[in-house]
Amino acid sequence: MVFLLGFFLWLGTAQAVENDRRLARGLPPREREFSETTLVWPDLVYIELIAMVLGTAALVAWSLLLRAPLEQPANPVVTPNPAKAPWYFLGLQELLVYFDPWLAGVVVPTLIIVGLAAIPYLDPNPRGSGYYTIAERKFAWAVFLFGFLQLWILLILIGTFFRGPNWSFFGPYEPRDPHKLIAEPNVKLSEYFWRHLLRRDLPFPDQAAGWVGRTAAILLRECPGLVALGLYFGALPGLLGRTILREFRRRMGRW
Repeated sequence: MVFLLGFFLWLGTAQAVENDRRLARGLPPREREFSETTLVWPDLVYIELIAMVLGTAALVAWSLLLRAPLEQPANPVVTPNPAKAPWYFLGLQELLVYFDPWLAGVVVPTLIIVGLAAIPYLDPNPRGSGYYTIAERKFAWAVFLFGFLQLWILLILIGTFFRGPNWSFFGPYEPRDPHKLIAEPNVKLSEYFWRHLLRRDLPFPDQAAGWVGRTAAILLRECPGLVALGLYFGALPGLLGRTILREFRRRMGRW
């Protein structure tokens, strides 16, 4: 499946590059030169039926020739190490290493799916409809590839080939040692700011102080993260809308 992913990604990109070269020479896209109409029935259905029969025959032959014996019945009191999800859920399982379960299991997948589905509506460029192109849909092409390859396919590959016992990271030729222990503590941004940058202790609330004093101490301790979050959601969109995404913001309108 990895090779099929690479092949079809290359095929679509190659057709887009060819169309961009044709448009640069003043020629129409290659898809516009198709004069014949191919009907779904019977032409496409016959091709899909033949492909389905050949694929089923190949899977049956593969299952008969490949030695893949069944394991012992499932034991609810024994958990395999590592306990990996099916490959199509390995991306979510890999996200659990980096985020809280609520973020990795609900928020981030929802944002990825909704974000990728919303790209055609966020980019109302009428060009590039009905044919492959990169030059006329650079924003949609770049964002979709980043979201699909980096935020999904890469996580599946890491979970499939590089995660071993205890969900530790192993190299391609590194033995899967179940006793391998790697300290991977989570470090907060406030710790980097106060201890590493300012070389001071984190301000902790005094239990003798009132709720106002304790709240102020907590806000002071977490102010680097709050400021970074405010800049990311408040200042960065406005800055991009006034600089490199100015034309894109104008096409989308105020609302």
